[in-house]
Amino acid sequence: MLLLRRRNDEPDVPAEIYIPFVDALHADVPTLFLGSAAASLAAVLTAWKTGEVTIYACGVALMAVAGLRALATRAYARARPNLKDVDAFRRWEHRYIFGAAVYAALLGCWTFLTFYLTDDPFSRLFSFAVTLAYMVGTPGRNFASGRLVTAQIVGEGIPLSAALFYTGGFYYAVFGLVLLPFFVALTMIAGRLRRTLLDAVNANREMALLAQRFDTALNNMPHGLAMFDSDQRLLVTNKRLIQLLGLPQQERKGASVTELVRDCVAAGTVLRSVGHQFSEDMESRLAGGRSDSFNMQKQDGRTLNLTFQPMENGGSVVLIEDVTERRAAEARINHLARYDSLTGLPNRMFMREQMDKALAAAGKRICSILFVDLDQFKQVNDTLGHPRGDILLRAVADRLRRVVREADIIARFGGDEFVVLQSSIDGVEDAASLAHRIITSLSQTYEVDGHQVVIGASIGIAMSPQDGTGVDHLLKIADMALYWAKADQRGTWRFFEPEMDVRAHARRSLELDLRHALTNGTFQVYYQPLFNIATKKISTCEALLRWPHPSRGMISPAEFIPVAEEMGLIVELGSWVLREACRTCATWPSDVRVAVNLSANQFRRGDVAATIREAVEAADLDPGRLEIEITESVMFQDTRATRQILSQIRDFGVRISLDDFGTGYSSLSYLHSLPLNKVKIDRSFLEGLALGDRSLVLLRGIAKLSADLGLSVVVEGIETVDQLALVAAEGNVTEAQGFLFSPAIPARQIETLLSAGSTRMELVA
Repeated sequence: MLLLRRRNDEPDVPAEIYIPFVDALHADVPTLFLGSAAASLAAVLTAWKTGEVTIYACGVALMAVAGLRALATRAYARARPNLKDVDAFRRWEHRYIFGAAVYAALLGCWTFLTFYLTDDPFSRLFSFAVTLAYMVGTPGRNFASGRLVTAQIVGEGIPLSAALFYTGGFYYAVFGLVLLPFFVALTMIAGRLRRTLLDAVNANREMALLAQRFDTALNNMPHGLAMFDSDQRLLVTNKRLIQLLGLPQQERKGASVTELVRDCVAAGTVLRSVGHQFSEDMESRLAGGRSDSFNMQKQDGRTLNLTFQPMENGGSVVLIEDVTERRAAEARINHLARYDSLTGLPNRMFMREQMDKALAAAGKRICSILFVDLDQFKQVNDTLGHPRGDILLRAVADRLRRVVREADIIARFGGDEFVVLQSSIDGVEDAASLAHRIITSLSQTYEVDGHQVVIGASIGIAMSPQDGTGVDHLLKIADMALYWAKADQRGTWRFFEPEMDVRAHARRSLELDLRHALTNGTFQVYYQPLFNIATKKISTCEALLRWPHPSRGMISPAEFIPVAEEMGLIVELGSWVLREACRTCATWPSDVRVAVNLSANQFRRGDVAATIREAVEAADLDPGRLEIEITESVMFQDTRATRQILSQIRDFGVRISLDDFGTGYSSLSYLHSLPLNKVKIDRSFLEGLALGDRSLVLLRGIAKLSADLGLSVVVEGIETVDQLALVAAEGNVTEAQGFLFSPAIPARQIETLLSAGSTRMELVA
């Protein structure tokens, strides 16, 4: 805001007030003309009466200045539309002040000359009265300009006082002195008028600005606003309210609630059928004088929320907000909190709520809970990617919807797990029938982005009330039944049996004992010797993990190794066996090697080569005395990466054996493509040697092929002297291993066997 600095005793005047003041100086042309003309004629009249030429000259000068001032005022009127800045208005003010000051000074001179040049009482009184009257009128007409008032009073007052003093005499002198405070008082009156007017104008201006700001704020609110008085009459509205209610733009001050609602109905905002109720709802809340709110449905489907806030004077303020999007967002949030965003099925939390209600309502009627887990889904994610896995999950959800009854509830519990609640059934046959339909449907081929995908499903079933009635308990035992369904045979279903719980407790106990054993180092490494057929001496000892349990005795590796793999402990266990085997081998004769099995999980970690190097270097063992045994399962992963790891191990000097060759999906290409040193032929080839020549031919062919490729050949599982004789007769078999020679024995016994210098093979031979 532009402020003009006035004199020190005057307030700052904003430009928007100063400019109208300047306009006011030039506006009252008739009074200016009449006053100037009357004073000029009075001067001429006194000159005519006294015959003084000087007074004539003064009267003519007054007429001339009055005419020039009138012309200046007309010039201002013509120039006014083109005046833009404050400086231009200030120049016109200065011109006006100059003209008025000159005219006032001429009036004062006229009075002084009348007293000085004549003794005519009439002329003296006439000039004195006219000048004094002109002076008295100055504050009323020109108070807006302090400079102008001062200039006029000085220009008129000093000659008046001087004329009285010139006349002489005590009383005239007193009169002259009395006029001086009067002149000052006139100046002060003008200043007071000016300040009063400025205060009033400023206050009015501030009120106007405040009203403008309030109106701007009111009409830019995101909410509609309606203010009602104590008689429920409308006082204030804003534009947003008009928009929300779809009303035409017109003044509604003083309208009643009924009239307002009637306008809403006429505008098509409110249905006529609900208009009466809408009006009653508003009136009851306005009359009640309480804070309250309610929602109103518009004809176009949008929702308005009306909030009532009472005022101290008995009226109320009503805020109206369009909550359509907010309610939709809340509904979406509620849906996301209860439903799976991928499949649209209820999620775990919502499913538990539904199960609580369904089981409570079922009472003694039979319900079943089917815990469904997809088979081979992980392979789909790994090979086709997670986006296609998501497409598959949506397709699974659609098939589940089609096979269940309308009363049944399906939920996705996360990942590839689904739960079906089947309520009010006749017995286990209905649950088994549904499980069969689910497995049949989910096992059919899927079309996923041009890919043919086949998966299966396994299901665990819990029945209520025979297996329990609590939701958590039923879910737990259904999951337990699912575990055994997947463990026994995928693609089937199993009902919960109490024995499953016993086995589950045993499994959990085994898991705890496994962790405890690994932490406390209670595992042991046993060694089974491999005998060189040519030298009839121990050439290699295979390291095998054993677990002597403090209460259960020796636990079979077939029991705890799969559990360790599922728990993710096999990598840590395998690394420990490797370090222990290398340390023990370092104490044996230098011509005896140690063989250590590595699992596919260790290769999956990717740091197996570094682990082997660290174990060998820590034991100060010649790398050539360590053999790493792998199975074909290692190659089921990233074949290229596995070959690179095996090449690193081979380059370090460690020997590599292919264990259990001839089982699973044995491929002769492994013998050529992998950096192998040895092939261990599985014990299954020895089972038919006593019955016919077919097994012997296969054994002979594999042994010869391996030997021709430069690989050492080991035959596992030799338990009889006849088997040893047949194997020894084959010139391509390098080593033999089996219970005929020795089972796996502790490290101290293998050391005794090595130091004795005799071998079991010599005794057998």
